[in-house]
Amino acid sequence: MHLTLQDFLQIDLPALMAAVLACAACALVGNFLVLRRQGLMGDAVSHAVLPGIVGGFLLVGSRDTLPMMAGALVSAALAGVLIEAVRRLGRLESGAAMGVVFTLFFAAGVVLIEQGPARAVDLDADCVLYGQLETILWLAPTTWSSLLRPAVWLELPRQVVTLAAVFALVLACVLLFRKELTIAAFDPGLAGALGLRPGLFHYGVLLLTAATAIAAFEAVGSILVVAMLIAPPAAARLLTDRLPVQLALSTALGALAGVAGYAGAAFGPFWLGAEHSLNAAGMIAVAAGAILTLAVLLGPRHGILGRVLGQRRLAAAVAQSGNSLER
Repeated sequence: MHLTLQDFLQIDLPALMAAVLACAACALVGNFLVLRRQGLMGDAVSHAVLPGIVGGFLLVGSRDTLPMMAGALVSAALAGVLIEAVRRLGRLESGAAMGVVFTLFFAAGVVLIEQGPARAVDLDADCVLYGQLETILWLAPTTWSSLLRPAVWLELPRQVVTLAAVFALVLACVLLFRKELTIAAFDPGLAGALGLRPGLFHYGVLLLTAATAIAAFEAVGSILVVAMLIAPPAAARLLTDRLPVQLALSTALGALAGVAGYAGAAFGPFWLGAEHSLNAAGMIAVAAGAILTLAVLLGPRHGILGRVLGQRRLAAAVAQSGNSLER
């Protein structure tokens, strides 16, 4: 396979930009799900927004971002309220309540997808699960110098623009409310005593998660959204105990997974002599899993290697202390 510069700029670069933005946005907001031990909430939200996305399309008959995002946000908010209601009224564990609600919502979304108007515009289950990252094209740039022209950037694909806006929104919310989000995540009781209304921040994180999932749905699909909401923040948590470092590191790891996964999917098979590329969203999820596995193994304090070395140092210190007492 002979890849020209124009091919890279028009085919691979926009898909790579969409992947990196989606992964970084999911990783950043996912930190607060990991800190609250609500990793399943990301799975629940990414599935619960489906009926809202399809319903928004069926109402206006268009794949425009705003109506579909509005429908998805309503669906996510309703799912959040129902999860809490099922948990309290049914006296269920929160994971069980999430499982019940997001399964029902996702099933309703799949039923809506089967409607004629939805299928007529390629709004199907494969798109929902795996995304359409490979179909994002940017025909304006032809050379590196063409990227210096503002008119070229005005023709960015809609998916990239949407993901960039959502990433900017998530970043702004985290920077503005980091202290409040941190207190509400670590100690909701203290947050309530300080008058911070932890319930409000809970639903704020839920809506940010929903907005990120909605923006990423068309490009990378729900499977990648679930993986990126959890894997990079969990890996960063294993590598540091400082929240600001964790936020920055998880975002960087998310972006790294996006680059490594897309490169492996798009170019790996051809380097190995295969004729067809792999699914990009699936490979990015695999890359995120590999990063998490390395963090589990090599984390300096919380990883397996770190704990083994720590135990050996402790045993050596105890032995040395015992020898000193004997003398």
